[in-house]
Amino acid sequence: GARLEQQEREYTGIRSLKVGFNKVFGYYIEVTKANLHLLEEGRYERKQTLTNAERYITPELKEKEALILEAENNICELEYELFTELREKVKRYIPRLQQLAKQMSELDALQCFATISENRHYTKPEFSEDEVEVIEGRHPVVEKVMDSQEYVPNNCMMGDNRQMLLITGPNMSGKSTYMRQIALISIMAQIGCFVPAKKAVLPIFDQIFTRIGAADDLISGQSTFMVEMLEAKNAIVNATKNSLILFDEIGRGTSTYDGMALAQAIIEYVHDHIGAKTLFSTHYHELTVLEDKLHQLKNVHVRAEEYNGTVVFLHQIKEGAADKSYGIHVAQLAELPEDLISRAQDILKELEHSGNKPEVPVQKQKPEVKEEPAQLSFFDETEKPAEAPKLSKKEKQVLDAFKSLNILDMTPLEAMNEMYKLQKKLH
Repeated sequence: GARLEQQEREYTGIRSLKVGFNKVFGYYIEVTKANLHLLEEGRYERKQTLTNAERYITPELKEKEALILEAENNICELEYELFTELREKVKRYIPRLQQLAKQMSELDALQCFATISENRHYTKPEFSEDEVEVIEGRHPVVEKVMDSQEYVPNNCMMGDNRQMLLITGPNMSGKSTYMRQIALISIMAQIGCFVPAKKAVLPIFDQIFTRIGAADDLISGQSTFMVEMLEAKNAIVNATKNSLILFDEIGRGTSTYDGMALAQAIIEYVHDHIGAKTLFSTHYHELTVLEDKLHQLKNVHVRAEEYNGTVVFLHQIKEGAADKSYGIHVAQLAELPEDLISRAQDILKELEHSGNKPEVPVQKQKPEVKEEPAQLSFFDETEKPAEAPKLSKKEKQVLDAFKSLNILDMTPLEAMNEMYKLQKKLH
């Protein structure tokens, strides 16, 4: 094209003459209208008219265009022929190539295992029939992310008469991390990698089931709690005695008594009917009494200590149940308003002083059938005073309003707000 352009410029004496190409008109010679008089008549055939120029074709350019287009077509045909020829040759080597790829991928994975095991000081695991003995186990991802901060390792012992661990302790203390690290150590061992622990003796798990963290499936109309129950069901239906189950805070997506009842029923069912190795973390401290009832269940807790009115998480797993909850301390760390924290502490003292929960009296006759279930009385009907105290009009209104509250359908914050409003009415 450049050679032809130079040739035509010399022939016509038009320095601005151009040879170009487009998909619609093919190759052309473009001359501005000011230079049209310099063209030799009969040699140039008009092809396209522009605002400031005319485009032409010559017999020589037609010939070259045909050669170029034919060459392009030939190139495509030849390229496809070479491709099919190469494809046929490669087909004969496919089994060898696949075997080579498989061996290279295995070597790549093993080399990766070896590198991280050496760099991160992992240990060769041992396998057992039923025993779990992880000494100073670590979470491989959390440990890597923490970098300079010192990761607190933890032990995990499971086996005969110790198939389930009920883990209590405050939020943010490391319950979830502890559970996940046991699962990750098991997976790493079973895929042939060294593990992040000082010592690891593990059984071969056929499956690992988890219910960790909140997840909504709003598109298909499933709430967080429904997802939680479906994941729990999946574990309960499919797990065997050789499985590992991780249940983190099961039951917290519904009311307190509902959640606690479900959590206990799930623990008992897994204990009695499945027998899988199970780590079950909970904030329902009432469940820790199950250790006396279920011979395969043991309590462990994440250690925390109070220091100058604030809580310090030690991230250490210890035997036994946690002595108390630290929810208000966590709220304090989250920097909720001081008035709110102080009020929560007062309410907690009142609740602790009045006992854990009221005894529900035995109902001697069937209640009247109503459209909605009646709210149980907060007061023990068996201990009525001889004479009801006389109440002022204001006190009676507050008491009536208090009785009408459906506390089980409230969040703790809503209950606090209602209590505060009622208290203000009495002043």
